[in-house]
Amino acid sequence: MKPTILMAPKMPASLVARLQQSYELLGPIERPTADALPTGAAEARVLLTVGGWRTDAALMQALPKLGLVACYGTGIEGVDQAHAKASGILLSNGGDANADAVAEFAVGLMLASVRQIGKGDRFIRSGRWTGTAIERMPILPGLAGRRLGIYGLGSIGTRIATLAKVFGMEIGYHNRSRRPDLPYHYEDSLVGLAAWSEVLMVAVRASAETRHAVNAPVLQALGPKGHLVNISRGLAVDEAALCEALETGTIAGAGLDVFEHEPNVPDRLKAIDNVVLTPHIAAMADSAQLAQQELLMRNLDAFFAGQPLPSGVPL
Repeated sequence: MKPTILMAPKMPASLVARLQQSYELLGPIERPTADALPTGAAEARVLLTVGGWRTDAALMQALPKLGLVACYGTGIEGVDQAHAKASGILLSNGGDANADAVAEFAVGLMLASVRQIGKGDRFIRSGRWTGTAIERMPILPGLAGRRLGIYGLGSIGTRIATLAKVFGMEIGYHNRSRRPDLPYHYEDSLVGLAAWSEVLMVAVRASAETRHAVNAPVLQALGPKGHLVNISRGLAVDEAALCEALETGTIAGAGLDVFEHEPNVPDRLKAIDNVVLTPHIAAMADSAQLAQQELLMRNLDAFFAGQPLPSGVPL
């Protein structure tokens, strides 16, 4: 008899097909709550979810045979980790499987914002390009020699730094602690990093301490020539403060792949011309998806074999 897995959100068809070969797969479910579970969920040994979905104590208690919460992707912020630990439930995530894809997308957003690629596209589509000097777009600084400040120098952040070095950028960062293994400039506060930076890149994990960490004082410190890029989690940025900063010229521009209340993006933000918006697609590269699926399958194999998880999260 196949072990039962409950899949909360809809997953890629290729992953679903692989899971169905070895497991009794239930789901997806419309909302991850204890009162919305499908028939047979009480037999589930594994809950497959994503970090942005809420996995609270009530949901875990409604799954009496649950032994593993497996998050597809790196995020784990929606999981009640204290309850999981107290209940002996293991937790895994996607580790750094999507780090390369997210890092390259982050650099793409940085280029799009700093070099006004989106504005250039709209300039042509609106019929404004007449070929005269008067109608040219403004001359802008490039990336070479500019300062990139990375908030969160983990797997993704370090890859962003490596790519940015190719453009000749100077790298600084702010972490909970200094990384003595890396040669980059360190700032002991986020405001200090913003003041040092010309581009501020948010690559931090979502947590209570990072909620609205990028706020009005941070944006003020970034300054009128500065750009903000966020490819981590929307809650790390105070969206109202960001809208104000973009509208008033407190900062020059922004590139956002994540938002606080996805898929809802504030109309105020959508109306601003100097921000590039994408629908949380930084990890949507085939290489990243394949790597995440392989890691998930290895975690499941290890769990059911009673072995250590390849990308288990310490609780």
